[in-house]
Amino acid sequence: MDYRKIYEKWCTDTYIAEEVRDELKALEGDEEEIQDRFYKSLAFGTGGLRGVIGAGTNRMNIYTVRQATQGLAAYILLMGGQEKGVAVAYDSRHMSPEFAREAALCLNANGIRTYIFESLRPTPELSFAVRHLGCIAGIVITASHNPREYNGYKVYWEDGAQILPPHDRGIMDEVKRVTDFSQVKTMDQETAVQKGLYHVIDSSIDDVYMEKLREQSVHPEIIREMAGDMKIVYTPLHGAGNIPVRRVLSELGFTQVYVVPEQEAPDGAFPTVAYPNPEDADVWTLALELARKVDADLVLATDPDADRLGVYVKEAGSGRYISFTGNMSGVLIGGYLLRERSKMGTLPKDPAFVETIVTTDMAKAVAKEYGAALIEVLTGFKYIGEQIRLFEEQQTHGYVFGMEESYGCLAGTYARDKDACVAVMLLCEVAAYHKKQGKTLWDAMMGLYEKYGFYREGLATITLKGVDGARQIQERMQRLREEPPKTLGGHTVLAMRDYRADRREDMQTGAVTATGLPRSDVLYYELEGDAWCCVRPSGTEPKIKYYFGVKGDSLADAEKKLEQLEKDIVSP
Repeated sequence: MDYRKIYEKWCTDTYIAEEVRDELKALEGDEEEIQDRFYKSLAFGTGGLRGVIGAGTNRMNIYTVRQATQGLAAYILLMGGQEKGVAVAYDSRHMSPEFAREAALCLNANGIRTYIFESLRPTPELSFAVRHLGCIAGIVITASHNPREYNGYKVYWEDGAQILPPHDRGIMDEVKRVTDFSQVKTMDQETAVQKGLYHVIDSSIDDVYMEKLREQSVHPEIIREMAGDMKIVYTPLHGAGNIPVRRVLSELGFTQVYVVPEQEAPDGAFPTVAYPNPEDADVWTLALELARKVDADLVLATDPDADRLGVYVKEAGSGRYISFTGNMSGVLIGGYLLRERSKMGTLPKDPAFVETIVTTDMAKAVAKEYGAALIEVLTGFKYIGEQIRLFEEQQTHGYVFGMEESYGCLAGTYARDKDACVAVMLLCEVAAYHKKQGKTLWDAMMGLYEKYGFYREGLATITLKGVDGARQIQERMQRLREEPPKTLGGHTVLAMRDYRADRREDMQTGAVTATGLPRSDVLYYELEGDAWCCVRPSGTEPKIKYYFGVKGDSLADAEKKLEQLEKDIVSP
């Protein structure tokens, strides 16, 4: 059926609410907009849904949410998991409470119990709740750090991690079978409650979650000693982090926490930022103004669903605030945990540090020093969560820390997704530890550089929207496969990994081996001089992403190498 016929069906079908039909009818004459809304169905990918909010098959709305949930319900019934139930959480975005409720009621109509949070919560708390409540699955309504017009729908399985094979493909197949509104079940909330299917999670679970966060602290005594001298500015960027972040810092003893007042309240319009992403320099204006006013040591920001942490730290000499990447804050926390737990004798047997293939190579040097296994996984924190499960099932390693370059990390195994709440807590502890020694976090970072090498990393993206975007992205990937570069940024390509083909080719000898990781549309180039780059299409946005890293003799040398590499790899 072409997009025009689908549009007309939505305009006339009484299953669609009258106000939605009126909205669509008002688009008549705007053929480009109609096509964009209806030329395809919003894809349910390996993580779930993500798209612009609005009416249409290619939009996030209650109908596409119901369709996805009906497919999930069918899969849960196939797995016999209806009695275990599904936990549901949501963040501050527009329509998040409504989408969460619709998902719960669709599951209820299929005879599946649901446990829905009473108000917005961080994504990592949903990951924790799935296992704590013994659920078969979890849903969180969020578009993470995407622009304000987006929302999304992420699915977790009973291990607390986002869905992986075979469950992701099984759910996707069931969602594809839902081709008509008549296949979708729903019920009213009152009936669902009466039948014992719809349950509200109250604040008592927050207490258990907070306890698990506090357990990750290594030196609470140092926090108590130094907290009065530590000034922290924090912004939740209008998201779900405000209450849990402030609570855990308070319970640990930090007394000088200043929250950016203009960004404190949850608000899906994100009125003070164009793009609620702590990786974006523009979101820091208000936080840095407050930091200078109070002379803060640390400036912290979490994204709307509080799984990513952005950081600025004060340089002692100049007083200026320096932006830290996710790689920098991650190795500071991970290195601190390995070093201090090694001193205290509290490292688990066969400790493991897990990172994604696009994360800093400094982690390898840090892990090696403390005798920890460094395990690489594909991009996406779900693969780190999977390793935690495999370690426990196979009794191979003791998980200590996991991180990815995109501002996400996790200490401990209480959750199976990245958690900005624990990242805030531990980074503040690391800052207190170094402040006791008369050092800033920038001093600590320079210490790591001088010890292990000046590792620097970058990310470049090209956005290709619309009907032709996906085709152009695939053409770029195919061209790179058919015509692999011999040099990048002045570095000779030593080896090329094609994860889709599960193939690593040594470009010097021609030897071919397996990558050892699951198949994925990812290309990775090992370069001379400890440099590298990686290319992959985004799984949630119409983008192709280029990751790259270098190792220099100094910060200036590393920055120069990074700039040259970026210029080369993103050229047409």
